[in-house]
Amino acid sequence: MVSEKTGLAPDVAQQAVQVVLGFLKDKLPGPIASQIDAVAGGNAPDAGGLGDQVKKGLGGLFGQ
Repeated sequence: MVSEKTGLAPDVAQQAVQVVLGFLKDKLPGPIASQIDAVAGGNAPDAGGLGDQVKKGLGGLFGQ
């Protein structure tokens, strides 16, 4: 999706997404940062709705 929207080559788009996810994991509080990989993979656990909130907040990045 990033590739389509930006015109970047797929491998470059993948690298860009990984950089953004790494940045988010470094900057977000631990409980949220630990869920970034799960959200990106579409497997966010429901921690009192936290997974859904993170998905909703980051949904534009993942086409949701």
